[in-house]
Amino acid sequence: MSDAGTRAIVSGPIPQIRLFSDWLDANRNLQFGNYEELWAWSVAEFDAFWRSVWDYFELQSPTAFDAVLGEEVMPGARWFAGAEVNYAQQVFRHAGLAQVAGQPAIVAENERGETTELSWPELRRQSASLALELRRHGIGPGDRVAAYLPNIPAAVVGLLACASLGAIWTLCSPDMGTNAVLDRLRQTEPKALIAVDGVFYAGKAMDRSVAVADIRRQLPSIAALFLIASGFGETGVPGGIAFGEAIGRDDAEVAAFEPEWLPFDHPLWILYSSGTTGLPKPIVHGHGGIILATCAGQLHFDLGASYSPNNFGDRFHWYSATGWVMWNVQIGGLLSGTTICLFDGSPSGSKADPDWSGLWAFAARNGVTWFGAGAAFFTSCQKGGVDLGRIGNLDKIRALGSTGSPLPPGVQRWGTAQFSALGRPDIWWCNVSGGTEIAAAFMAGNPELADTPGRLQCRHLGAAIEAWDEQGRPVIGEVGELVCTRPFPSMPLYFWGDDDGSRYRASYFAEWPGIWRHGDWLTIGTDGSCTISGRSDATINRHGLRMGTAEIYSAVEGLPGVADSMMIDVEREAGDSALLLFVVPAEGHSVDASMEAAVASAIRGSLSPRFVPDRLIAAPGIPYTLSGKKQELPIKRLYAGWPVAKVINADAIATPELLPWYIEQARLWRCDAAAEATRE
Repeated sequence: MSDAGTRAIVSGPIPQIRLFSDWLDANRNLQFGNYEELWAWSVAEFDAFWRSVWDYFELQSPTAFDAVLGEEVMPGARWFAGAEVNYAQQVFRHAGLAQVAGQPAIVAENERGETTELSWPELRRQSASLALELRRHGIGPGDRVAAYLPNIPAAVVGLLACASLGAIWTLCSPDMGTNAVLDRLRQTEPKALIAVDGVFYAGKAMDRSVAVADIRRQLPSIAALFLIASGFGETGVPGGIAFGEAIGRDDAEVAAFEPEWLPFDHPLWILYSSGTTGLPKPIVHGHGGIILATCAGQLHFDLGASYSPNNFGDRFHWYSATGWVMWNVQIGGLLSGTTICLFDGSPSGSKADPDWSGLWAFAARNGVTWFGAGAAFFTSCQKGGVDLGRIGNLDKIRALGSTGSPLPPGVQRWGTAQFSALGRPDIWWCNVSGGTEIAAAFMAGNPELADTPGRLQCRHLGAAIEAWDEQGRPVIGEVGELVCTRPFPSMPLYFWGDDDGSRYRASYFAEWPGIWRHGDWLTIGTDGSCTISGRSDATINRHGLRMGTAEIYSAVEGLPGVADSMMIDVEREAGDSALLLFVVPAEGHSVDASMEAAVASAIRGSLSPRFVPDRLIAAPGIPYTLSGKKQELPIKRLYAGWPVAKVINADAIATPELLPWYIEQARLWRCDAAAEATRE
């Protein structure tokens, strides 16, 4: 399999996607002239492709499956009916092989420099001990177990323990305020909670004991609280079970414990993705779908120690808070026996004196071979003047990953130049784009393809991705709506509590029934590379973490000085975005420094510091549709430079007299942005 413009492959491990292609040749008598031919086969011959993924990764089931894919419908496609799997079982079947090479399962470090390593046997022991303790408290298949944890090994142990039992895992990051956590967990009614009473972030210790007590008090479904004492909790949380004791058993019962075999579509976890209205969507993914999609993703990430002996020793890191789906993606490295490297803390150190070299130093100390982060991180490193030559030994890094927002071409070239100066001109960028909705990627990388700064190298195997125009016709070389025309195994099983499926269908299938509309602007090049131009809806996406505007308005409009508000996230040429909050002041109030502080405090306390606006703008009013919905998306498009006639339908707006003001504000914003870009 070759491609014009293929990048040179240096000596070292054979790329996983090459090994898979060779396996198809040897075992299926299939040959492909280039990657686009392989991708086209993977989406045209669904049964053959996904069966080959099952066989290549040696997935196991004690029962036979009837078919790879039953009736092909979206939503509701049923995969591998009759098969039984378990996410934790798939993780631990690699333990022995990886341990032979002397590699740990987890390498973890926090902002204060404290390190932890868990061997594969120790990870299995702790997970089994916790699973048995959960079972002792009545937790079984289908029960929800919530966690309020940062990016520490305990979160991985919790996930694997729940998966072992068939319990359903759901995780919130401690940087979320109490209200945001309750908006999520009230919907899923967890039976147990695993929480930490304090965290250390950006140079500061933060007590979380009050938040944990509030969450527990307001969730009567919680029968057991497992508490991790951080040393930063000030008030304490009464009645908690010490997490250290729950994972501390080491006896015959623990040694004999095995994960339960579960139906292929048994729920694994609940993730949350927010729309523009209503509560966060509780997305349920299944064991089998996540295993299958993650295995296919390992081909694109070029991970897989268990399938390629010369890949032993890979250490996979993707900087992520636990509230971002990339946390789940990083944990997926365990499915192929790869060591995962976790970092708990701020990527820039203290806010008063930011230093963007800290995460690179973590990678150097711990021998990271695969380094991923949000696009905004790499942009900040460039702007912050990071010199990788002064960090330490980064020789082991062979791949850089980016997602969350489009990576600017200049930033990717900066990173490539940095590694070239270290004698590594062959560094590979694996830019990916997918989402919480699928806990996987729709567009990804391939180490055998040419570098594509500012673009994603290819569409993901098995992902029938197209860009559609307004008439639902596929386009090449033009911006269109990102759609998926055939099922993908890690699409949601359903939304929790959405008994008739109406919310699920409205979220992704309302535009074109039976066709997944992802909500991104996509351009597919003639070479198969892809460009994401941002969100086509009004969801706020900050460094990969999404938040519905309804949650933000709930926090802001509760302030006495705010009569109404509207927020938009505007992409900028630098690759980052600006979060703009339009505020209609209440009578007797104004948009001043005190209001800015009050808004920041409300959002930081109720939701997350990530959604504090970059700018407050005093507005004469907020534009609404005739049906009472805020016109976030049209205003966002005005700021992005769309023609007024294509964005605004005055007849559909309840207050058309506001339009001239917003049109002028958008014009001024674009002029200022252009002037700033010229100065830079």
